[in-house]
Amino acid sequence: MSAAEVLTPRWYKLRYHREQARLWKATTRFRVVPAGRRSGKTELAKRYGVRAALTYTASANGWFVFGAPTHAQARRIFWDDLKLLTPKWALAKRPAESAMTLTLVNGAQISVLGMDSPERIEGRPLDWGCFDEYANMKKGVWTDNVRPALSTVGREGGAWFIGVPEGRNHYYELARQAGLSEFPDWSLHHWTAADILDPKEIAAARAELDPLTFQQEYEGSFLNFAGRAYYAFDASTHCEPFGYQPDRPLNLCFDFNVSPGIAVAVQELNYQGARKDLDERLTVVVGEVHIPRNSNTPAVCRKLIEMYGDHKHDVLVYGDATGGAAGTAKVAGSDWDLIRAHLKPVFKERLKFRVPRANPKERSRVNAMNARLKSADGTIRMVVNAKAAPETVRDLEGVVVLEGGSGEIDKKADKAATHLTDALGYYVQAVHPTQKRVIVTSAI
Repeated sequence: MSAAEVLTPRWYKLRYHREQARLWKATTRFRVVPAGRRSGKTELAKRYGVRAALTYTASANGWFVFGAPTHAQARRIFWDDLKLLTPKWALAKRPAESAMTLTLVNGAQISVLGMDSPERIEGRPLDWGCFDEYANMKKGVWTDNVRPALSTVGREGGAWFIGVPEGRNHYYELARQAGLSEFPDWSLHHWTAADILDPKEIAAARAELDPLTFQQEYEGSFLNFAGRAYYAFDASTHCEPFGYQPDRPLNLCFDFNVSPGIAVAVQELNYQGARKDLDERLTVVVGEVHIPRNSNTPAVCRKLIEMYGDHKHDVLVYGDATGGAAGTAKVAGSDWDLIRAHLKPVFKERLKFRVPRANPKERSRVNAMNARLKSADGTIRMVVNAKAAPETVRDLEGVVVLEGGSGEIDKKADKAATHLTDALGYYVQAVHPTQKRVIVTSAI
C-alpha cells in the first residue's frame, strides 16, 4: 500500500526531525520515547499505529491498541484523531463509539483503551500498542498485562511507551533498559520540546515553570526528586517584609487539621523596588494562623477575625475541597459550613468562596508553588513576610518528598508540617496554575 493510499486530510505534512525519523524507521519491537511536552511524540504514534493497522496482512484479526492511564484520557488523546487518520474506504463498518474501536476491511481492529483497568488488554493477541503517559500508569501494566498480550507464538507484537517522565519511577527503569545494548529488542528515543515548539512558547514556559519542572516537562529529563518538596524556596531571597494591606483583597487559605490548626493570609501586591529578580506583581504571604494543639475550625476563624476583622476589601476563601471530612467538623456541619458561619457576619457580602469541587493533584499543586517561588528564568513571584508567617517559612524549608517517589510529599516525615504549605498551595494552584494547552505540529 502506498503512502498516497493511506493519506486523508488529517495526514498533513510534517517537517523533518532527525530523532523522530529514527524512531519512525527503527526496527526494534519496543520503543521508549520520553520526550518533551507537546513535542510531537503522540502524533507520530497515532500515524505509525494507523499505518501499521492499515497495512497488516499477517492475520484476519490483527489488534492495534492505543492506551492512556484512564478511559477518559484515552478518548481525549486518541479517539477523534484516529478516526480522522483512518480512510473511510478502509473501514468495514461504522466506528464503534462506546467501545472506541475501528474495524478495518483487512480484519484488523484499532482500539482505544484506558489502562486504569489493565485487564482490558488481556484475552486476545496484541500486535502493536502505544501506551501514552506511561509514567502515570500502574507499575505492573507492562510485565503483568501488556507483555503477555504481545507474546503469541509466531505473532510477536511490538509497543511504544511514550510520555513525559515522572521522576525516577517504572518509566525511568524502562527507559534505562531500552538504552542498554544488551537488550536488542529495545530502543530509546528522546528529544526536547525546544526542537519542535516555537521559541516564544519555550521562553514563556521557562518563565512560568520552576527549573526542575521545566527540565522534566519540556526537556523530557528523568529527575531524581529527593529532599525538599519546595526546593525553589530560599529564605535569604524569598523573605521580604511586605506588610498586610487593608485596602487590597485578602485571600484566606485553609487546610483542615486539629494539631496544628492553621490558615494562611495572602495578598497580590505590586512591587516597585530595586531587586531585579522580583516580578512587578507578587504573591505575598502576609500572615498566618498556627495553633499547635487541640485546635478546630472555629478557633482558627476566631483568630482570623482578631487579625483581620476590620478588613474593608473583599475576603476570598480558598482551601481543601474535602472540607475536613475527617477533621474538626464532627457535629455542626462541614468545616466550610463552620467557616461561613463565623466569617460571614464579620465580612458580610465581601466574603467570597473560591473552593473547587475537587482538589488538584498533589504534584500539580507542588509544581505551581515552585513555579511561583522561582521560575526557570530566575524570576521570583512569591515571597513571605517571615515575621508575620514564621511557621509558613518553616514549612517551606522542611516539607520533604517521598524517597524514591515521583515528587509526592512525605506526610509522615513530620505530621505537624505540610498543612500551611498545603493551604497555600490550594490558593496558588487555583490562581496561578502551571497547566497550559499548546497546539503543535510535529516533524519526522
